[in-house]
Amino acid sequence: MLRMNRESTINRSDTLVVVDRSSRRRWILIGAALLALAVIGLAAVLMSRGPAEQGQAGSAPAAGAGKRGGQIPTVTVVVPGRTQVARTIAASGALAARRDQPVGIAGEGGMVSRVLVDAGSWVRQGQVLASVERSVQTQEAAQLAAQVQVARADAALTQNELDRAESLIERGFVSRADLDRRRAARDAAAARVRVAQAQLNASRARIGRLDIRAPTGGLILARNVEVGQIVSPGAGALFRLASGGEMEMRARLPQQDIAAMRVGLPASVTPIGLDRSFSGSIWQVSPVIDPQSRQGEVRIAIPYDPAIRPGGFAEARISAGATTAPMLPQSAVLSDSEGNYVYVVNARNEVERRPVRVGSVDDSGVTIVEGLSGQEAVVLSAGPFLNPGQKVSPRRQAAR
Repeated sequence: MLRMNRESTINRSDTLVVVDRSSRRRWILIGAALLALAVIGLAAVLMSRGPAEQGQAGSAPAAGAGKRGGQIPTVTVVVPGRTQVARTIAASGALAARRDQPVGIAGEGGMVSRVLVDAGSWVRQGQVLASVERSVQTQEAAQLAAQVQVARADAALTQNELDRAESLIERGFVSRADLDRRRAARDAAAARVRVAQAQLNASRARIGRLDIRAPTGGLILARNVEVGQIVSPGAGALFRLASGGEMEMRARLPQQDIAAMRVGLPASVTPIGLDRSFSGSIWQVSPVIDPQSRQGEVRIAIPYDPAIRPGGFAEARISAGATTAPMLPQSAVLSDSEGNYVYVVNARNEVERRPVRVGSVDDSGVTIVEGLSGQEAVVLSAGPFLNPGQKVSPRRQAAR
């Protein structure tokens, strides 16, 4: 008891320290929270620096490998070979009448009194299209007809006188000389009849030429005359006539395609603005080439249809038999201001630009008429993203 009392005695000079355990735990938790926030902030800073800064601290070979992968893209190529395809040559040109006949006045002219047809009318050969006023010519013809009658009367009189003289010559009342004179007078009178008749026929022919007639049957394309108009032989065509109503397309083709053209080849003609085509055939191939454009003309006969209007524009597809040529998908053929071209991958895996000439284009592909042999590795797509001389990694695809 005495020992216990001694130990519990507190001197005044000693300091009493009281420890609160709950307060100490609270400060430990606060410190841990601050440390966690610091770690999160450091992680955010590292993430914001991005892959480029991390790569500087990372492996250099890995970065070099990624760079090389961007320089050598993989492209799909195909070796097209050569395929037998129907050769179809496309052309364009103007529509026209196969025989466009100008019709004018053949006579001396005058004032037009009647116009009997209009553009779009069908006419037969010899039909009157218009007439010129002819009152003066009619009076002249009547005068000549009267002169014919006078000449015939004179001829009849001289013939009667000759007959009487011949009956009297045996009796001695008429001499041989008088008989000869009467025969001459009869012959002269008959000649005057023929002259007067010829003049009358000429006058009637001139009157007939005042009628403007169709030289052949066909379709009137244009009317350039009106009633009251003064016309003359030098006035030009008063009508334009499509003989038989036959139409044609005058297609322009380059020199290399003209060589494959011949009379009788079938063609399909589609006028601009229409959704249907007309079947025709070549009836004439131009024997000359225009020295300026290096093109020739092929004339394609097509039957008449109201939708075919001369002067319009049309496109034609001419079947020129079969040919053997490379065929590519449409995605492989590119075009710019210099023309059509493809990209070819050479033996060094470098891209080359190859100009080509395109033939027919349809759902099966594009026929390459010129520029490829068929053994090249042609880039199927991604052409706009390539440049000549660029290294690529080709991946071959089987040709269809």
